[in-house]
Amino acid sequence: MHRLWVPLAALTTLTTAVFPLQVHSQVSTDSKEAAQAGHLPERSADTPVPALTLAQAMALALQHSPELRAAQQDVQASEGAVIQAGARPNPELQTLMEDTRAQTRTTTVQLAQPIELGGKRAARVSAAQLAQTQVGIEWQARRAQVRADVTEAFFASAIAQERVRLAQASSELAARASLAVSKRVQAGKVSPVEETRAKVAQASVDVELLQARSEWRVAQQRLGSLMGQSASDLAPINWAPLVESTVALNPAFMNQQAGRLADAPALRQARLEVDRRRALTDLEEARRIPDITVTLGTKRSEELGRNQAVIGLALPLPLWDRNQGNVLQAMRLQDKAEADLAAMQIRVDNQWTQLTERYQAAHAEVQTLQQDVLPGAQSAWQAAVTGFELGKFSFLETLDAQRTLFQARAQYLRALAEMHRTAADIDRLLGTEASEAPPASSEKAHQ
Repeated sequence: MHRLWVPLAALTTLTTAVFPLQVHSQVSTDSKEAAQAGHLPERSADTPVPALTLAQAMALALQHSPELRAAQQDVQASEGAVIQAGARPNPELQTLMEDTRAQTRTTTVQLAQPIELGGKRAARVSAAQLAQTQVGIEWQARRAQVRADVTEAFFASAIAQERVRLAQASSELAARASLAVSKRVQAGKVSPVEETRAKVAQASVDVELLQARSEWRVAQQRLGSLMGQSASDLAPINWAPLVESTVALNPAFMNQQAGRLADAPALRQARLEVDRRRALTDLEEARRIPDITVTLGTKRSEELGRNQAVIGLALPLPLWDRNQGNVLQAMRLQDKAEADLAAMQIRVDNQWTQLTERYQAAHAEVQTLQQDVLPGAQSAWQAAVTGFELGKFSFLETLDAQRTLFQARAQYLRALAEMHRTAADIDRLLGTEASEAPPASSEKAHQ
């Protein structure tokens, strides 16, 4: 029994080093090859590589995001739209020749300048400026979307990474215990059935390890694509600072954030759309007033041998086309924008309620797992190891206790990820930076 306990005790030391909810910040120089093979990079003290934090991933994603670059181009394009909206009509140079004979030829040269009336130019500029503001808010909304996507991908990768580590530890334990059971069978101390059961359990654990590695590669690929990097170049995930920043949303902070709902990007966009539609309605109303064209020029009569001044004024008569159709369309679209604003207000309020409830539920689950579930699962695992050492528990019972601990830690990771994903969704809804933490005391993670 003592010989069997030696490898098991060594493995227990290994798993207790893997189990704490923290990520070491050193990887080996062959991390690329290990990542491509689906294995986590080996740690080495010779070549320290900083672990990847959520803040670093977010900064890289904001820097390399093609969506943000496209949105920035929209912002710059809207500047051109404002400039063009303020442009005045160009003058028109006209020339007219009467008679082709030199002796009786009359040549007229004149300059025609259209003059806009009714405030058309001011209405165009107002509508273009409102559209430019909308594009700026859309850019901010895309930044919030990128932050939310990175948060989700970061935690998906963190969960997959820790699942691989736990599956590796479980596989090593299963292999060592299976070997120990085989030796006990050879010594005639246990039935060969125990050896078969141990090998079946080991195969099941190996399958779980293969699945975990596959999910980890997929998660790394998604996170790397958001950051503009290859999945094989990513450092291990460091989410320990986020464990220590699990905070509850206190009522004061909730009221403060609720007051910011009026400035949510979606509501600002909807209000600006109402203003823009109103400006476009004003523009169509102004277009009902005809513009005049003033003409100045000179006329040279070869037959009379003198120049004559030409002065003209053109005024369209709005008899048939009074722009009534465009005015009606603009008014109805303005009504639609106002209805959309009311609907968006309801939608934002509902999203706020759902997100805050979801965050509080996830936070409560994290606290329960930290304070009750994880310590109990850890205690049960240690008791199972001790009982296995004394011959009171079988290998399968010990493995079952280990799996319970693994499942508890995986559940903790999922709850922690859900909490931070929800915080990112709140950030996206309010258009604020996710780093704006609520003023509440932090609660340390279970060690």
